[in-house]
Amino acid sequence: MELAHSLLLNEEAYNQLGEVQKAEFIFDWLRYLEKLLVATSRSDVREKQKTLVEQLLSLLNSSPGPPTRKLLAKNLALLYSIGDTFSVYETIDKCNDLIRSKDDSPSYLPTKLAAVVCLGSLYKKLGRILGNTFTDTVGNILKAMKSAESQGRYEIMLSLQNILNGLGAAATPCHRDVYKAARSCLTDRSMAVRCAAAKCLLELQNEAVFMWSTDLDSVATLCFKSFEGSNYDVRISVSKLLGTVLAKAIISKHPGAAASRQSIRRVSLEEVLELLGTGFLRGSSGFLRASGDMLKGTSSVSRDVRVGVTQAYVVFISTLGGAWLEKNFAAFLSHILSLVSQSHPKATQTQIDAVCSRRCVSFILRATVGGLLGEKAQIAAAKDICQAIWKLKKVMDAVMSDGNLETRLGSADVAASQHMLVCALQELGNLIHSLGTTAAPLLQDSSTGILDNVISVTVHPSISVRLAAAWCLHCIAVALPSYLTPLLDRCLERLTVLKSSPEAVTGFSFAVAALLGAVKHCPLGIPHGKGKIIMALAEDLLCSAAQNSRLSAQRTQAGWLLIAALMTLGPAFVSHHLARVLLLWRCVFPVSPKDLETEKSRGDSFTWQVTLEGRAGALCAIKSFVAHCGDLLTEEVMQHLLPPLPCAVDLLTQLSSILKTYGSPLKTPSVVYRQRLYELLILLSPETYEGNLSAILRELAADLTAPDVQVAASSFLLPPLCHQDDLLILSPLLQETDHRFIEEQLLLGSGIACGSLEYDPYSIYEKDVEGDSVPKPLPPMLSVTSSAVKLFGVVCTHVGEAQRLLVLEQLLDSIKHTKGARQQVVQLHVVSSVSSFLKYVAGSKGHLSPEEVRRPVLALVMGALESPNPLLRCAAAEAWARLAQVVDDGAFTAALAQVSFDKLKSARDAVTRTGHSLALGSLHRYLGGISSQHLNSCVGILYTLSQDSTSPDVQTWALHSLSLIIDSAGPLYYIHAEPTLSLIMMLLLNVPPTHAEVHQSLGRCLNALITTLGPELQGNSTSVSTLRSSCLLGCAVMQDNPDCLVQAQAISCLQQLHMFAPRHVNLSSLVSCLCVNLCSPYLLLRRAVLACLRQLVQREAAEVSEHAVMLAKNSREELTLDANIREVGLEGALLTLLDKETDQKLCHDIKETLNHMLTSMAVDKLSFWLKLCKDVLAASADFATVMCVDTMQEEEGDKGDDASVLTSRNDGRPHPFTNPRWATRVFAAECVCRIINQCENAHSAHFDVALAQEMKKKDSRSDFLVLHLADLIRMAFMAATDHSDQLRLSGLETLLVVIRRFATIPEPEFPGHVILEQYQANVGAALRPAFTSETPPDVTAKACQVCSAWIASGVVSDLNDIRRVHQLLVASLTKIQVGKEALSHLYNESASTMEILAVLKAWAEVYIIAVERHKNHRQSLKTPACSEEGIGNGSISPDGLLELVHADLGTLSRLWLAALQDFALLTLPSEFASQLPVEGGAFYTAETSENAKLHYYNSWALILHATALWLTSTGFVVADPDEGAPNLSRPVTPTSMCQGSSSGPTVKSPEDVYTERFHLILGISVKFLCSLRSDATMESITACLHALQALLDVPWPRSKIGSDQDLGIELLNVLHRVILTRESPSIQLASLEVVRQIICAAQEHVKEKRRSAEVDDGAAEKETLPEFGEGKDTGGLVPGKSLVFATLELCVCILVRQLPGLNPKLTGSPGVKATKPQMLSEDGSRLVSAALVILSELPAVCSPEGSISILPTLLYLTTGVLRETAVKLPGGQLSSTAAASLQALKGILSSPMARAEKSRTAWTDLLRSALTTVLDCWDPVDGTHQELDEVSLLTAVTVFILSTSPEVTTIPCLQKRCIEKFKATLEIKDPMVQIKTYQLLLSIFQYPNPAVSYPYIYSLVSSIVEKLQEIDRRKPEDTAELQIFQEGIKVLEALVAVAEEQHRSQLVACLLPILISFVLDENALGSATSVMRNLHDFALQNLMQIGPQYSSVFKSVMASSPALKARLEAAIKGNQETVKVKTPTSKHTKNSGKSSSIQLKTNFL
Repeated sequence: MELAHSLLLNEEAYNQLGEVQKAEFIFDWLRYLEKLLVATSRSDVREKQKTLVEQLLSLLNSSPGPPTRKLLAKNLALLYSIGDTFSVYETIDKCNDLIRSKDDSPSYLPTKLAAVVCLGSLYKKLGRILGNTFTDTVGNILKAMKSAESQGRYEIMLSLQNILNGLGAAATPCHRDVYKAARSCLTDRSMAVRCAAAKCLLELQNEAVFMWSTDLDSVATLCFKSFEGSNYDVRISVSKLLGTVLAKAIISKHPGAAASRQSIRRVSLEEVLELLGTGFLRGSSGFLRASGDMLKGTSSVSRDVRVGVTQAYVVFISTLGGAWLEKNFAAFLSHILSLVSQSHPKATQTQIDAVCSRRCVSFILRATVGGLLGEKAQIAAAKDICQAIWKLKKVMDAVMSDGNLETRLGSADVAASQHMLVCALQELGNLIHSLGTTAAPLLQDSSTGILDNVISVTVHPSISVRLAAAWCLHCIAVALPSYLTPLLDRCLERLTVLKSSPEAVTGFSFAVAALLGAVKHCPLGIPHGKGKIIMALAEDLLCSAAQNSRLSAQRTQAGWLLIAALMTLGPAFVSHHLARVLLLWRCVFPVSPKDLETEKSRGDSFTWQVTLEGRAGALCAIKSFVAHCGDLLTEEVMQHLLPPLPCAVDLLTQLSSILKTYGSPLKTPSVVYRQRLYELLILLSPETYEGNLSAILRELAADLTAPDVQVAASSFLLPPLCHQDDLLILSPLLQETDHRFIEEQLLLGSGIACGSLEYDPYSIYEKDVEGDSVPKPLPPMLSVTSSAVKLFGVVCTHVGEAQRLLVLEQLLDSIKHTKGARQQVVQLHVVSSVSSFLKYVAGSKGHLSPEEVRRPVLALVMGALESPNPLLRCAAAEAWARLAQVVDDGAFTAALAQVSFDKLKSARDAVTRTGHSLALGSLHRYLGGISSQHLNSCVGILYTLSQDSTSPDVQTWALHSLSLIIDSAGPLYYIHAEPTLSLIMMLLLNVPPTHAEVHQSLGRCLNALITTLGPELQGNSTSVSTLRSSCLLGCAVMQDNPDCLVQAQAISCLQQLHMFAPRHVNLSSLVSCLCVNLCSPYLLLRRAVLACLRQLVQREAAEVSEHAVMLAKNSREELTLDANIREVGLEGALLTLLDKETDQKLCHDIKETLNHMLTSMAVDKLSFWLKLCKDVLAASADFATVMCVDTMQEEEGDKGDDASVLTSRNDGRPHPFTNPRWATRVFAAECVCRIINQCENAHSAHFDVALAQEMKKKDSRSDFLVLHLADLIRMAFMAATDHSDQLRLSGLETLLVVIRRFATIPEPEFPGHVILEQYQANVGAALRPAFTSETPPDVTAKACQVCSAWIASGVVSDLNDIRRVHQLLVASLTKIQVGKEALSHLYNESASTMEILAVLKAWAEVYIIAVERHKNHRQSLKTPACSEEGIGNGSISPDGLLELVHADLGTLSRLWLAALQDFALLTLPSEFASQLPVEGGAFYTAETSENAKLHYYNSWALILHATALWLTSTGFVVADPDEGAPNLSRPVTPTSMCQGSSSGPTVKSPEDVYTERFHLILGISVKFLCSLRSDATMESITACLHALQALLDVPWPRSKIGSDQDLGIELLNVLHRVILTRESPSIQLASLEVVRQIICAAQEHVKEKRRSAEVDDGAAEKETLPEFGEGKDTGGLVPGKSLVFATLELCVCILVRQLPGLNPKLTGSPGVKATKPQMLSEDGSRLVSAALVILSELPAVCSPEGSISILPTLLYLTTGVLRETAVKLPGGQLSSTAAASLQALKGILSSPMARAEKSRTAWTDLLRSALTTVLDCWDPVDGTHQELDEVSLLTAVTVFILSTSPEVTTIPCLQKRCIEKFKATLEIKDPMVQIKTYQLLLSIFQYPNPAVSYPYIYSLVSSIVEKLQEIDRRKPEDTAELQIFQEGIKVLEALVAVAEEQHRSQLVACLLPILISFVLDENALGSATSVMRNLHDFALQNLMQIGPQYSSVFKSVMASSPALKARLEAAIKGNQETVKVKTPTSKHTKNSGKSSSIQLKTNFL
């Protein structure tokens, strides 16, 4: 293929190829040429132009295929437009000659067509340059058209379109001729030609004025004719033409000149609408011819015309635009509604017609009002619709009030308005539904009175209107949940009052049912008590039905309808009424068959009607129960439910005889009864009605073959039984389109009505399959068949073999015995049932074994495979494969395949060939690769069929089947890949574009092939690259196909290719293709585009985005995008699309795509994304609200950008987003949160103002989130104050995220302040509206969370500012205090639970923060440095917040305790259910406990923490401040704690109250912590642990824990589990803190017991004192019973996890193993230190014997930590863990147990061993020297020496080793080590016990003195040496102090010369270094101290050494001199003091 990439065609390469490759080669060359020509310079093109033109023209003669001729034409035109145009006329003549040629052979046709296409392309590109040649050309082409066949007509029309496009106004002379030609083509028998003609006329009307003026009527009539017998594509194209022309007629401003030439009439809106109306009502029959038909009353407008006109209406309005519609809405509405009024009986003459016409009208309204208008305009439209309803109702009332009863009901006027009302009500419902809570102002507006109007129509005489009104109420309730309960109350009240009016009974029962159906869409629910009222009312209606025969049918229906609707509320509502429902159910049916017989003999037609209605209703109610309350279907309930079933089936068998007796009035009720019974049986498992299976099966068989079913409704019966993929090859109507709602009626065929509510009122409460539109149940006759088919599958599977065979035979016979149309109906039903049966068997993994059952099934399916109905063939192919699947026998499968092979070889008719080819594909789908030879023969046969160009149908089916085989064969197919691909390419290049369905199948084949080849496509071998380039070429051909579905296929093929071989897909051309089709009118194409985009942006979002913008900038005309990518980029275009799109799947894909783009690009394109979100949110923000916040911001000084929101409206620049819907705004708000999260993971400068500004200065392109804070706040504010509740929630969430992320960021310009502080007014203003009384609880709950976050964040320091927000919380607290009773009755009780708990949680958070700040403040006061600056910066004292909370603490604490108690009750296991309070808890009711649980789970943790803190602050010593205060009208539940209630005389003592509270908090914590679910949040665990810490901070709870050992152990085990299961360091630290407190508690307890024992027993009997503490007398610790053991386990767990080397199992020996010491992370060190602190506390909890048991462990762990973490650090510091281990060691060693007589000896032994271990750490084991820190080890040794009793360390061997260590360390050169060693020695030398200190003094002093003398000789150079010297001197001085009198003089004599050698005289002092000077000062000072202390020695030394004396005197003099020099600068007093002290000291000499 690379050879094709050159400017000229490489002819030698071309000539070597075979036929198929030649075509591919040419196509590839032409594709390349198109790109190359644009890129090549003009001169180069001109050089080669001649040759190129010749090559291109020669290709014309080589009969090019459709895609090739299109490209060829494009290239020719491009060549001439770039190069010279000299030879263009020759080219045009040549083409004209080719067209004139008389050769009519099929082989010459492609050349002719290519010439036609070339002409079109040349004129389009070169336009007026071609001068006057066009008249000849057009004439020639039109002449050729007369003899052309359909392909020719198609190409000629498109070519003319191009010519007109290129020439523009210059083509006027030919306009009339083209118009005439196109008119005839517009009603062509080929649909493709009609489409082409419509496109041609659409081009023509741009210039041809007559089309939308003088000839307007005939254009319209022509279009109506064109709609007749049309397909979907024709309807789309022609409706576009008609709509555009009519719109043009209205808006065109006629140029004056034209007007003078020919009097052009202006067309008014009324005339245009009248024209369209004519088409809708009378169709294409024109105005005259219709009269005859109308007299006969036969003519009915064909449905396709009506649907076409409907689409034209939508195009017409869309072309005129939203603004126009807004102005003219009233006129438009009245016209549209009049289409279904009685003045046009044609549209509504039969029920079926009426339903279809109503659908069309609804569609027009939905597409225009719902699609074009913004929210404000929609509200205005809703008012207009309401006005229309009111007018119709007034007319109605006038008729109704007409006295005579008989005339009034019969009068036609009632019917007159019914269809108009239905359409108006449905649109009103849809409008409000889509507006959501933004519709609130509309309903509050009393002048419109929407609710009154809708409710008043609920009693309309027509049932359709009553249902539509009910549905409208349903929509209002879903949109505005706050209206649900009031509406329900109102309807129930009317129903009760108007119980005697039949209309009111049905109307209001429909309304109630519809409202109950809305509950599941409203998360806040309805009050639980409503269930009781509805149930009572339903019972009342059922019981009173018999009293009045006029009302009995209505009341029966209403009663059961209410019960059935009530069931949808789920188990919580139903469980209370279940017994009564089951009782009613039992009473409806007779008890025994005998009673049924007697029933039959009694009664008349009317009673039977009522009875059947009642029983059908009961069946429906039970069906609803089974469907919605599965949890309640226990064994017991089933036993009550099943008894009436046999009787119901009995009645079913009797129905036919009853019908015979009473005639036709019972027909409909009996059908409905059947349907209800079947539906219920489908839901129940077949085991429940085993006894009746055979009876049911017989009835089903009779039903399916009943003689009275005349209509073959295959299009709704079969699709569920076919495979979804196979439906694609059938009519495009089965595919999803934007017009599905109206196209459905064409699908069903003429005799069948579309679905509509009145066919089954019971569906009003069901959730509609298609989302939010009205439920559309089919007529009973159809739905009963559909249910029968489903049930047949189930029942037939469960009956015995014999019976099954019998029924199947019977069905086969019934087909044979019927004729004609009846036969088709019966065959359809029978095949459907058998398919359903096979599907069910396959689904339940069953088998179909015996031969005889297979035979009838096979015969049935075989017959259907050759049926003329394509749907039936499709279902039969599926059944054929299912049959093979359930028989599951290789031979049988092979036989089936063989049958198909034989048929395909012999049959010539298309029907057989299509059916059997699909059968082969289906077999492969269900059974995988059957076998390789089968595969070969299948592929061979399908190849042949797919090339049968005489029948496109056969090609389509065969190729589809091939795609299934490719899919299922997988890798087995590799051998066929190349031939298949070349077949696909050949067909793609040759099948005419008019056969779009063949191309679609080809696309599916290519897609399957790419998937099968998969990653192989990345390979580099020649074979793979050939395959790959063919695939890409195939995609290119399909992309150029005019059919949108083929383009969709191309896109999904490219998507697959991009997945497997991304490098080979040209991204820029793919993205441009996607952008162009983003707004395609074809839903499936848009879906393909987005599915592909979604995949692309996951890998390369940035590239995709850039390509899109580049394309938008470069393209001129090709991009007909509604979305302006140029301005807002692809992202903005997608947001716009999201706003307009209604398809759920598409919206989901758009959101996913945007999310991926945001994730990968938001950080880099921050401003762009934030601006997008801001534009969407600001586009509809209310002007007033933005104003209010900006006035607040004025105060803050210059905020220049604040006015921007206000000015953006007026600056004339169109806003990129016009009125986005609320859902889009919610998405934008969510995006803002996502952007913030993305920035968190990016650069830290996003959250640091100073850094961001600095980096922005360096590089102005960089962009940081913190610089956009003002925008973030404004967006959150706009969202939080919107009308839409969802948006308010998103806005508050955004605000919360902003507060949490930005609260701590300082403001660099004002030190001590944070950046958020300036926005406090905005935050307050955003929160305030959420606390008004009418705000829904979920919004208030969210706002509480934001309030507490804001107060807790510490942003605001001024108390008065905090008060603003605090006030909101205070108000909520007051509101919730009334308890669960008085809160709003609008929602379910659990909603008020949610609100109460949200408030309590918010307060808890504030209180916790307040206490924390107070605590920190107290600590900082202890360190005086901080206190001054704290007060200095003018902030409030941290206690201020605590004081604020204090005011309400009394109330709060009581509410918190109540909430915790509720939580404790709710979390009890189910077996304690009987002990729960009957009426619920303080804040929840018993019925709603399930829903309430969730809210408690969300808030209990913080409440627990706050309560614990409060209890701590009162120290468990204060009773409630206002015990039993009257200000709380809270109901006192039996379990209320400590709320002094008058209910009983028992008053608990304070001790009991505390104990209860203590156990409540402890119980909740332990229950939560011991079974942590994986979804438990960190926040909850931390809060829980903090609560325990707070609790154990005070003595009383500690005493409880200390005295109850089991409790302590339990807690420790729970904490151990927490530490094991949660890795978070903060949680582990918090757990360890609690452990420490538990150990403290135990210590206190032991101390207390010891103390009291001593006091009791007195000192006398000391010996007999019992041992307290663990381990008693034996020292044994029992695991599970021992607190100490549990603690050890837990600490070991922490230590070993951080330092695995401590685990002897890991290191392989318990001894010391040399490993390199390691530094732990900061968290790790903290954990280890905390564990060590706990370990050192343990001995105090044990008895002496117990302490002996644990000591080895403690010592091993402590010294182990030291060994593992003693790392050398710079500056001689200790690592934090080493320090902690030394601290712990000291704690253990100084334990009183070491001295206690019972344990002393054992301790001494163990401690000696431990010391040996420490000493061993030094000695290198196995030769490796460890890098341990000597200082740490030496310190450890010192701790041993100083902290234990002397006997431990004074044994010679140990002492000797210790002294050696010190000696060795003194020799180390590191100054820091020396300094530390001196310090340690100092502490040892000063040890009071000489036995310990003397040996060290003897051994080490001499070396110390030597060291110092050495320094003396060397003179120190740096501060380190200076420090060594100073420390050394200190040691010697200490020695002097310790020494005995007789040795002291020698020591002083040693010390003095050293000191004196460092003092300097005044000359030396001046020139000395700072180190020497410091030494001099130090030495002098020490001499001054020693002199007076040991004066005699001093004097004698001085006397004996005159040199020393002289030096000292000189130094002292020098010192005095320097002091004098300094005098003038220093203060006198100071100086005199100094000099005098020196003089005093010199006197000793």
